[in-house]
Amino acid sequence: MEQRSHSQTRGQDLFQPLFRCLDTLLRSGEVVMAIDGGSASGKTTLAEALRARYDGTVFHMDDFFLRPEQRTPERFAQPGGNVDRERFLEEVLVPLRKKRPIRYRRFDCATFTMAPAMEVVPKRLTIIEGAYSMHPELAEYYDFSVFLAISPELQKKRIALRNSGQEAERFYTRWIPLEQVYFSRLNVEARCDLSIPIHE
Repeated sequence: MEQRSHSQTRGQDLFQPLFRCLDTLLRSGEVVMAIDGGSASGKTTLAEALRARYDGTVFHMDDFFLRPEQRTPERFAQPGGNVDRERFLEEVLVPLRKKRPIRYRRFDCATFTMAPAMEVVPKRLTIIEGAYSMHPELAEYYDFSVFLAISPELQKKRIALRNSGQEAERFYTRWIPLEQVYFSRLNVEARCDLSIPIHE
C-alpha cells in the first residue's frame, strides 16, 4: 500500500472543505470556479490538483498580464489593474458562459509577445487560477470561489526559494504591493465563498 507523507496528508485535510463543496456543486452540473490569493500561496498547485481530481480545465491569469501598451501609470493605479481583465472576459469568460469553445491568446511575460490563439473545449469543471481572478468585473461569472491566505513570512520564504535574488526583490517591491492594494480595496478575501489559510 502506498504511503503518503505527512505534508500530503495535511494538504488533503486542508482542502477537504473545498472538495466537499465542489462535489456538491458538480452533482448539479458544470462549475466555473476561481482561485485567488497572494503570490506563492499555491494557487497553481491547487488548480492542477483539482484538474487531476475532477478532470477539469485550467486557465491561468498569468497568461493575461498587461501588454506593453497597456502598462501606464493610470492603469497600475487601479486596484487590480495589473491584469488584462477586459481581454480575459472577452476571450474566456463570455464564451464560457455561452457554452462556446474558447479561443484565447497567452501573453508571454518573458518575450512581451502574444502567442498564437489556442482553442479549448471546457470540461465539467473550469478552474480560473491567479491573483486578480476575483476582480468585481469578473466575479459574477463564477459559481464558486476560494481564497488562499498566506502569511507574509511564509510568502517571503517561498518566493526566496523559487526565485533569484533580483527576481525575488521584484516581487517584494513591485508585485506583492499591487496584490495587497487589490485585496484590501476590493475586499477580495471576504467576497470569496471559501478562505483557506496556507501553512508550511
